[in-house]
Amino acid sequence: MTKLSVNINKIATLRNARGGNLPNVVEAALNAERFGAQGITVHPRPDERHIRYNDVRDLKKVLTTEFNIEGNPIDRFTELVLEVVPTQVTLVPDAHDAITSNQGWDTNAHLQFLREKTEIFHKKGIRVSIFLDPLPELVPYAAETGADRIELYTEAYARNYAADREKAIAPYLATALAAQQVGLEVNGGHDLNLENLGYFAHTIPNLEEVSIGHALICDALYLGLENTIRLYRRELEK
Repeated sequence: MTKLSVNINKIATLRNARGGNLPNVVEAALNAERFGAQGITVHPRPDERHIRYNDVRDLKKVLTTEFNIEGNPIDRFTELVLEVVPTQVTLVPDAHDAITSNQGWDTNAHLQFLREKTEIFHKKGIRVSIFLDPLPELVPYAAETGADRIELYTEAYARNYAADREKAIAPYLATALAAQQVGLEVNGGHDLNLENLGYFAHTIPNLEEVSIGHALICDALYLGLENTIRLYRRELEK
């Protein structure tokens, strides 16, 4: 069954807007676990505008589910991941000034870099996932890096879902099947929500995990965090 990893970046964004420690990021993560999240995701950026590096350290001490750290593997990020040793690191090629992740890796052009980073993380026993656009031709290069998984960048699927969901998901299905044929497991994430999640999860075979933050936290403002996590889990379990 597909696991739900809750991205808590937006909790940190709200805290940082005012200063202090409200809302408490660690408490929010623990509550998410208690309410049914099967993992916690964070994406620390160099400017620490939401999740801070020390948040990552504090979370590692208390989390009991899978811990997924996303980010561009610059030296500082790499050092943090090696220090914390999460369950999974998701490598994302976002620029330092990106508002949010907006593209996957060109695994052909960055093959050697990704291979070197994967080897470094594997030495610590960390599972490696590579953020990838829905382009089957990039899958063989992703496999050559030695990574364990790809994470499908689902923004285009979410954007086009309402107009034609079958057309929107077609390249994702093709990429997922190509990945599984070469031994890569498949995750998904970005702009998934209660409207489009169920169809995605039940169309992509053997989908291991989805990482959802923005939409889930927005829903929680109206529905409450516990109820929202239950609703997202229900979409995955139908």
